[in-house]
Order: sequence, then C-alpha cells, then structure tokens
Amino acid sequence: MQIENTAVSRKAVKLCVSEKTVSGKSARKVTTTLRPYLMVAPAMVIFGLFILYPIFYMIYLSFFDWNLIGEKKFIGVKNYTHMFADADFWQVLGNSVYYMVMVVILQMALSLLLAVYLNKNTRINRILQSIAFTPYITSMVSVAFIWMWMMDSDYGLLNYFLSLFHIPAVGWLSDPKVAMTSLVLVSVWKGLGYNTIILISAMQAVPGYLYEAASLDKTPRWKVFWKITLPMISPTAFFLALMNIIAALKVFETVNIMTQGGPVNSTNTLVYNIYQYGFEYFKIGYASTLGVALMVVIGFFTLIYFKVLSKRVHYN
Repeated sequence: MQIENTAVSRKAVKLCVSEKTVSGKSARKVTTTLRPYLMVAPAMVIFGLFILYPIFYMIYLSFFDWNLIGEKKFIGVKNYTHMFADADFWQVLGNSVYYMVMVVILQMALSLLLAVYLNKNTRINRILQSIAFTPYITSMVSVAFIWMWMMDSDYGLLNYFLSLFHIPAVGWLSDPKVAMTSLVLVSVWKGLGYNTIILISAMQAVPGYLYEAASLDKTPRWKVFWKITLPMISPTAFFLALMNIIAALKVFETVNIMTQGGPVNSTNTLVYNIYQYGFEYFKIGYASTLGVALMVVIGFFTLIYFKVLSKRVHYN
C-alpha cells in the first residue's frame, strides 16, 4: 500500500513538473513574441502622437470654419471648392513646383560636378570640401540676411559688380520676374555642399577593381563615369534627389525672411501660404485644407519620382 502511494506521489510530482515546464515554455514563447512589439512601442507611440494624429486632425479641421477662438463651424467641402476656384492657390502651387524643379535640378547637377572634381583625397580637396560644406551648417537666418544685403537693389554687392561692367541693376528681390530665381540661387548655394559631400562618399565607396579594369581596357574618362561611377552611386543620388524634392516643396524660412511671398505673390509657396492663412488671417480651416493639398502634392511627386527613376537605380 505504501509502495502504491509512493508511486502515485511520484507521478503527481512529475505531472506538476511537466505542467510547470509547459507553462514556462509558454511564458517564454509569449515573451519572445511580444518583445519586438514592446521594443518598437515607444517609437510607435511618438509617431502616432506627433505624426499620425496631427495629419488626421488637420484633415478633420479642413471641413470646418474656425478662427482659433470661437467654436468650430462645420462647412463640409466648402474649403476645398474655394481652394480649387482660387486663382492665388494655383499661382502659389505653380511657384512651389517651379521652385522645386529648379532647386532639385541645379543642386543635383552642380553637386555631381563638384563631387567629381573634389573626389581625389588630397589636402587641398579636403579644404575645399570643408569650405563647400560650411553654408549647409550656417543658420538659414544668417544666410538669408547676408543674401538680402548682397541682392539689395541700391547698395547690394551683386549690383555693384554688375555696374563695373556697365550692366543695369537687377531687382533681385523686388522684380516679380527675378525674385523666385533669386530664392532658388540662395537655396542651391546653401544645400550644394551637403549633396556634394554625400556624393563624394558614395564615389569613394565604389570598388577600385572596376576602375582598374576600365584603365586596362583604356576606357575614356567620360565613359568610365557614365558606365561605372554613375550607376554605382545611383542609390545615393536617388535618395538625395528625393530628399531635395520634399525639402523644396516644404520651403518656408527663405520665403519668410527674404520676400514674405512678394512681390505681387511671385515668391509665395504652399507652406508660406499655410502660415499666412493660419497665423495672419486666422482661417485655420482653410489653412488645414492647404495643408492637405501640400501633403497630396508631396505624395504625388514622390510617387511619380519612384515610378520614373526607381528602375534606373542599380543596387548591385
């Protein structure tokens, strides 16, 4: 009898141990499954609070008439119909697209040429790279005030040099036909060094044996650049161009400091127009509508860019 009781108790102990083992394995499995989600949870919370929530709230406000003080008045799609019927909106949109196209083309073309020129790892090239990168780390406020002085119609440095060659003075920031081009030049000058340094880094990462094989075949330099260098740095160039597109469509500081959207609305852009309606005219609903339009425009150009150029990028 005692032997039977001992056997039963051993079986019970084994069952308890096996149950604890199973429960321990289940707990470890749950922990392993949840661990990645717990790790990314803080980032997702921050992303939701500061990215997703403002976007959805902006879309929500675009259906209201609100001045930040009184009650919100639901007006449906009237803000959107007003926006599409507003000639100023289409002018501002055209200004933004023109600015984006010019800045991206000039920055990518000039930075590529400068990167090719400064690619050799010599002391003078390192000094020139540092000089080229300096405008990028300079405050936009400082850059804008320096260029405003240089582009002054009466006392500016640029018109002074033009007068030495008996060329009439140019209204760099006062002529509607020239003002936007002036802002483009300032933005290109400021961002040129950053793009150049990134492209130089990409060029220096190209495997040397490719150039050695090309030199053995006596391949011309332009063909080496076109067939080897450009395809190998295409992922970096693709990324830079995309970032430049988004940054150009979101330009604000340059316009706000140098022209305030003038003259005659010729330098007004979507982001500055949002600022005007939101914090000068206190039309929060319409400003939110313009924000939705900006989001759609950025998404549209990003999608077109991916569709047209992503297949030309070589990742191998």
